[in-house]
Order: sequence, then C-alpha cells, then structure tokens
Amino acid sequence: MTGPEHLILSGAPEGFDARLLARELARGAPVLHIARDDKRMEAMRAALAFFAPDAVVLTFPAWDCLPYDRISPNADVSAARMATLAGLAQGVPGPFILLTTLNAATQRVPARQVLRDASFTARVGARIDESALRGFLARMGFS
Repeated sequence: MTGPEHLILSGAPEGFDARLLARELARGAPVLHIARDDKRMEAMRAALAFFAPDAVVLTFPAWDCLPYDRISPNADVSAARMATLAGLAQGVPGPFILLTTLNAATQRVPARQVLRDASFTARVGARIDESALRGFLARMGFS
C-alpha cells in the first residue's frame, strides 16, 4: 500500500511539527511548509537544523515592503527569494524542504522559464562559450 500523493499536516504543536516534516522528508519527496509569519519560518528552520541536520532547506520569505512603497525591499530578502527561485527553476537534487510564509506563498513570482533564461553559469577553470555569454548579456539588456 502506498501513501497519499499529497499529505496536509496542520494543528501539530510547535516543535513537533519540525519532527513531522523531517519524517516526511526522509520518505524521499519534497516538503513544503507554509508558516504564518517570518518569525515562525525562522523557528522552523532552527528546529529542522536539529531534527534533520543534513536536509536541504530552502527559505522563501515574503517581501518586507508593499508594492509602490517609497522604500526598496531589503537586499537580503531579495537575495533569499531569488536564490530560492533560481534553485527551484534549475532543479534541486534530491528531496528538500521549502519553508515559506502565507504572505510569500500568495505573491506572484516570475515564470520558471524566465528564471532559467535569466541565468548564466561559469565555473572556475572551464571554458566559456562566448556566443552564449553574448546572447545572455543581450537578453539581460546589455548592448
């Protein structure tokens, strides 16, 4: 007998919920946890460091300002969001836990293909395809 394709856990006591997520991750499938706020998301990340120290944990925080606000989003929040989106677009090897908040889960994000097209990988010691680099820079608005 196999388990359900999707499992929804709710109402678990704080602290024990991290243990449940670690158990689900051990079954080999990706796990999504939507926390009520950033504080709870960080508490979950700390608890997962104890219950699943080797787990790949991605965090996707909500924006820290409103659209059309006079201030720009915090650079750390922007970087964390883009790193997580880029990792998901490129494919995370093996099972992982994605931690996010309710606000972040309801906000629109760029399409997966847009994120794939907006990245260029260069490795130390590897040759760079000059035409691919030129194409990437042209797509990103450089002339």
